[in-house]
Amino acid sequence: MSAPSVPAIEQMAGKGAARAAARKRHIEGGSRRPGWITYVLLAAVLVVSFYPLYYTFLLSSSTSQNIARHPIPSLIPEGHFFDNIKRVFDSVDFWGATWNSVVVATITSVSVVLFSTLAGFAFAKLRFRGRGPLLIFVIATTAVPTQLGVIPLFLVMKNLHWIDTLQAVIVPGLVTAFGVFWMTQYLESALPYELIEAARVDGASMFRTFWNIALPAARPAATMLGLFTFVQSWTNFFWPSIVLRSSHATLPVALSLLQATYFKDLSLIMAGVVLSIIPLLVLFIIAGRQLVAGIMGGAVMG
Repeated sequence: MSAPSVPAIEQMAGKGAARAAARKRHIEGGSRRPGWITYVLLAAVLVVSFYPLYYTFLLSSSTSQNIARHPIPSLIPEGHFFDNIKRVFDSVDFWGATWNSVVVATITSVSVVLFSTLAGFAFAKLRFRGRGPLLIFVIATTAVPTQLGVIPLFLVMKNLHWIDTLQAVIVPGLVTAFGVFWMTQYLESALPYELIEAARVDGASMFRTFWNIALPAARPAATMLGLFTFVQSWTNFFWPSIVLRSSHATLPVALSLLQATYFKDLSLIMAGVVLSIIPLLVLFIIAGRQLVAGIMGGAVMG
């Protein structure tokens, strides 16, 4: 039975009730437009967030002499950007480093999403002895600084003869404690037990239930986790700078070679930084709409 119209409510309960009903339906219908204050705040946040990137571009379009004379450049770019880009290509193996970063970031992202979703499904929906303490232990590992495990991890990689190989960067990041915690919390509320029980009644195995039921339900959270993991792997410098040399360097390690010992050409360095950011911008432009749609779809389903 449909709800009574606003004129009918006015006849039965008066004008006050009619105005309240109209206001409620206006809000619930999603037709309420944000005010000008909201747009001003959003514009301010956008400008503040975009300015560091634009400042990097301004430096990359200048020269080291101009930067030394004017550390804060004008808002109009100079005409040396493509010259600095050419110098970056001449100074380092940019395309080789980019390919290494793509390989590392892609494999790491897919692995983290798959294994974290598997572990999150087990912790969220399966009942086994020690589930709670084991999850607490996994979460507690996030409190351990990465620097404390560098020496033992380096010795392991040396014994495996993996120094200066991409697997030395890929294997330690195949799964993360944050990813397990993230997927556990999401599947705890987004995946009803009734769906799992229905799949088991139909004769599906546990892995089949995970693949056909849990993984599609976890797609919004898995998309966010994969995107953030890709960005983190793409920008990771600390561990790759320890185990990789210039022959197998990822993009951040290769760009660090642009810094001379006694002199830093900021225009050259910033040109390399702009080149390294472009793939991430393209990724966000392509996946941004699907990411927001997946998040909203998961919110509506939840």
